[in-house]
Amino acid sequence: MGKAPHLSLGKRGEDLAAKFLAKEGYRIIERNFRCPYGEIDLIARDGKTVVFVEIKTRTSARLSPPYLAVNKSKRQKIKKTAQFYLNLKKAGPVECRFDIVSVVPDGDPAVEVMQRAF
Repeated sequence: MGKAPHLSLGKRGEDLAAKFLAKEGYRIIERNFRCPYGEIDLIARDGKTVVFVEIKTRTSARLSPPYLAVNKSKRQKIKKTAQFYLNLKKAGPVECRFDIVSVVPDGDPAVEVMQRAF
């Protein structure tokens, strides 16, 4: 039995986002980091900055841009998960940033990065 359609769409979006970010100079450190607080799609380095990346993939951006799905509750979960990650890695003081990547993979794939999204 295959994956649910939304899971394969999400995986495709994550792959496109990771490839795009790598071309932009990000160094991917982790994918799909999970802990009791939640999940972070990608953790990367952009120079000395640790970047926590939330990826939103939609089949179309006609109704609303994918990044709008990252509401206040989701942002809080991501921040708690990021703090857990930094504590786990004993990172100490480090510059961090939260980016959102919107992906519409069909046709000519569109990838848009919102740096410092929250």
